Amino acid sequence: MFIHSVYFTLRPDLTPAEHERFLAGARSLLTIGTVVDGHLGRPAATDRPVIDRAYSYALVVTFTDQAAHDAYQVDPVHDTFRDECATLWSEVRIFDVDTAATT
Repeated sequence: MFIHSVYFTLRPDLTPAEHERFLAGARSLLTIGTVVDGHLGRPAATDRPVIDRAYSYALVVTFTDQAAHDAYQVDPVHDTFRDECATLWSEVRIFDVDTAATT
């Protein structure tokens, strides 16, 4: 399994329409054919010193393997999201995990 986690910090000055545009765009990523499972959400209400809650939304998407992930990256839906929404966040952090690479 290949896990792609993206943490978006949205600009604080977004209008409600821009916020909705981001949400619609992020949700559209979950429709890409190579996605096995995906989730979009805000930071949980957990509050411990080790938890990093310095983001607005997280998108966590799983794929069967890196090839499926790579296909997702060049899918037109992904390109549209990036083209139409990249100005809406001030920071994005991405973490990719290959669960097959455990040794």
